[in-house]
Amino acid sequence: MRALCLITVKPGKVDTVVQILKKKRKVVKQVMVVTGRADISVLLQGGFDDINNMVIDFKKIKDIVTTETLIEVEVNLGW
Repeated sequence: MRALCLITVKPGKVDTVVQILKKKRKVVKQVMVVTGRADISVLLQGGFDDINNMVIDFKKIKDIVTTETLIEVEVNLGW
């Protein structure tokens, strides 16, 4: 299972949070600084519980303000 976690951080704290996130290699596969409503996008891969626990762990990082997690689903479009 894969998921994309959009993270908003406190002003001036993007680099600090990116360094923390890059150390969480078990579930975190890629960390990207992005433009738009989020500051950081994180690609997660693992079981549902692994992803859930990682997002809960993100909430413990003091410089993270909000997270929004998008979980990949399989859709049969009949093509």
